[in-house]
Amino acid sequence: MLKVAALLIFVGSFPAARAAELSGGVVRIGIINDQTGPLSDLSGPGSITAARMAAEDFQKSVPSIKVEIVAADHQNKPDIGVGIVRKWFDVDGVDMVADVSNSAVGLAIQSLARDKNKIAVYSAVATTELNGKQCSRNGLAWLHDSYNLVSGPIRKLVSQGYDTWFFIAADYAFGKNMVLESQRVLAATGGKSLGAVYHPIGTADYSSFILQAQASGAKAIAFANAGEQLVTLMKQWNEFGMNTGSQKPVAELMFITDVHAMGPKIAKGLTTLTAWYWALNDETRAFAQRFYKLRGAMPTAPQAAVYSGVGHYLKAVAEVGTDATDPVLEKMRSMPVDDFYARGAKIREDGKLVHDFYLVQVKDPSDVKAPWEYYNVLERVPSGDVYSALADSECPLINRVR
Repeated sequence: MLKVAALLIFVGSFPAARAAELSGGVVRIGIINDQTGPLSDLSGPGSITAARMAAEDFQKSVPSIKVEIVAADHQNKPDIGVGIVRKWFDVDGVDMVADVSNSAVGLAIQSLARDKNKIAVYSAVATTELNGKQCSRNGLAWLHDSYNLVSGPIRKLVSQGYDTWFFIAADYAFGKNMVLESQRVLAATGGKSLGAVYHPIGTADYSSFILQAQASGAKAIAFANAGEQLVTLMKQWNEFGMNTGSQKPVAELMFITDVHAMGPKIAKGLTTLTAWYWALNDETRAFAQRFYKLRGAMPTAPQAAVYSGVGHYLKAVAEVGTDATDPVLEKMRSMPVDDFYARGAKIREDGKLVHDFYLVQVKDPSDVKAPWEYYNVLERVPSGDVYSALADSECPLINRVR
């Protein structure tokens, strides 16, 4: 049974002269993601909260514009996700969708948004296909892709002697793409992949996958999964005594909620590359504290990205005075993103928001002095070091420019 909720954020007194320039007299934004499954902690209800915060903050400066947020659970199934979004576009007057948090669902929605000429802003969608072969002018990637996540950490670890790798990955578009990108980077840096195994998205028993990883003899075991999957896998990794062995575990995608769920005792020493961390500075802490009062948890990078993406979209609507896709999209692409999530960031031709990343490591439990302050920030990684070159892009939009 589909769970679809409509949340009215505010009702403004939009002037009659401009109201006709909004479809239905209201800006409607749809947040679609995994609300109850293994990816729900990293986005889920928290992304709805972030979108609501963005709308409320926007309303403070533009109180005349009426905004409505609708939300739905795609259950990590592309057909369900597309069915919901199609109805939103065709019947419910939704102008843009955000979040998604599943690569397979994201690719399906990408095609629909292109066909319907609507805007989609993706946070936790990692497959490079989204802004590569299947890129669209309508689809904007706000958070990361598989190349961002694996290129820096793999190069660093290979240089430290971890030159053989084995992968335990989720058996859908995200996991497969993550492994493919990892193997490409390994080949380019002198490392070697010794193989990969793929698990169903809902599995609870990782014992056979862990044993295959152990038997591979690889120096690094990389986990290309996320959310509840990573948490359960790491717990079983420790139960098997792998945490005391010589093979180095690498979380290719990890969120602060994952660390909180498994606890720093299990997660200690894990490194990951993240687009955002709530305790980076005073601005990020201020947003996080507001979010915490509403959710009882600190925001993840995808949830911060939802706030940023929704806010940027609404600013563009206000600038052009309409929610018509073409002028709004043009304005979104031309305006820099300058908020607590990303400073002076720009959307490049293939639809990627280009911003800095952070290499972080989970603290030893004895070093965690306050709730949710789990990371040591090892270094800020400039955007130029984590994005693949446009010259190497398979995005048709780029090819037409050449």
